[in-house]
Amino acid sequence: MRLNPWPTALLLGLTASSTVWGETNETLQGQVRDAETAFAQTMAARDLNAFAAFVADDAVFFGRSALRGKAAVVAGWKGLFDGPQPPFSWKSATVEVLASGTLAHSSGPVFDPQGKQTGIFNSIWRREADGHWKVVFDKGCDACDCATAK
Repeated sequence: MRLNPWPTALLLGLTASSTVWGETNETLQGQVRDAETAFAQTMAARDLNAFAAFVADDAVFFGRSALRGKAAVVAGWKGLFDGPQPPFSWKSATVEVLASGTLAHSSGPVFDPQGKQTGIFNSIWRREADGHWKVVFDKGCDACDCATAK
């Protein structure tokens, strides 16, 4: 007698997804905020290898041109890790997570070495199969006086 594999596959799929389903949006937001904080700390610690661990293999980082793929992102950011002092820092101010618990947006201020805000970053994070959050898209922009931009 041959068994139908679909009920088993469906049950396994639901079991694997139940971790996300059992977590609140607040919990997921905290995970992403913690990942963003740790990601920012890689710059402060001058640790390019740790930085690379947060970048998805298929990531796209926007700057003067788009850097496509982890290797290109790491190579493009390598010079920012040279020297004893970081050229900038950032901090997450807002985090939103899809109801599926698989994608998140993190945004916040970028600061120069003296602590003056010089820009705003936007990062899209994806929850990988192993549960870790990795950056898939990253883009910054110059700070502006939003009151005069209306």
